Amino acid sequence: MDYACAMKIFAALVMLLAAVGLTPAQTNDVDYGGLLDAAQAWVQDNLDTNVATAILQNVDREQVEDFLKHYQDYLQGDYVLDLAQLKDAANSALPLLAAHAETQPYAAWLRERLDYFDVATELKAVAPPPQPLPGTNLPPPLLNPTFAAEQKIWSQKVSSRPWPAGAQKFVPRLKPIFAAEHVPEALVWLAEVESGFDARVQSPAGALGMFQLMPTTAKDLGLSLWPFDQRKQTELFARAAARYLRQLHEKFGDWRLAVAAYNAGPGAVDRLLKRQQAASYAEIATRLPAETQMYVPKVEATILKREGLELEKLKVP
Repeated sequence: MDYACAMKIFAALVMLLAAVGLTPAQTNDVDYGGLLDAAQAWVQDNLDTNVATAILQNVDREQVEDFLKHYQDYLQGDYVLDLAQLKDAANSALPLLAAHAETQPYAAWLRERLDYFDVATELKAVAPPPQPLPGTNLPPPLLNPTFAAEQKIWSQKVSSRPWPAGAQKFVPRLKPIFAAEHVPEALVWLAEVESGFDARVQSPAGALGMFQLMPTTAKDLGLSLWPFDQRKQTELFARAAARYLRQLHEKFGDWRLAVAAYNAGPGAVDRLLKRQQAASYAEIATRLPAETQMYVPKVEATILKREGLELEKLKVP
């Protein structure tokens, strides 16, 4: 196995271990050396001895660590177009993760997010070049695409997308649960964006199930994680997710802001609203983490495609 191949495989492994599911507040505390050790242990424990030896002998830890730091910076940074640079790495990671039973839930997670990198690539192709500030020698500011530009591309992206395999089974079962929690039934399509209606989906950081809640949030919503993780019980989990969405809408009074908070965390959205003295999603959209800037218009486009309804105009039942 040559160096380039080994580097790609190992980087793909630790990329997912390091980056999936971390919030912006957590990124400064990531122990990349520890993650590399964990990835090495996984390789040794789960791969054929000859393959594991070839990978570990040919890996430059400093280069891998540098790659991970850039990946994390792009994912949780606030410049959406940087995500385009992750497209090849993400596509390299997917078949490796899908090939092993232990990492197939992570592969399913990544598969639902590959279009983030595709959309970033499309946005980058049409973005105007950065313009220098007049009368200064400062580098030109990096401006994010407008929310309207992202909406347009996401609408095109999902326009011909078929229903996920599990949607026909679960949507009729989940809509009454959302309605009972006084949440618009259309928001069950959040599960398409989060997991493709696949209850097995898991992030290495610990988010699990169709609606991808982290353990702490799940416990705050009354779910038990031991001896059996109730995030694996679809109806029970859906009720908790709906309740969380209702709480977020009650806090922010706006479904776009509620969906942004579901992804980035209510604290992050609240701080940004206060800092910008803003009251709407559009006023803070370009300052949210890059992942969230992708997430909200994707949810909006998905609901419009599946239900013919606009996220902003959803009514509380």
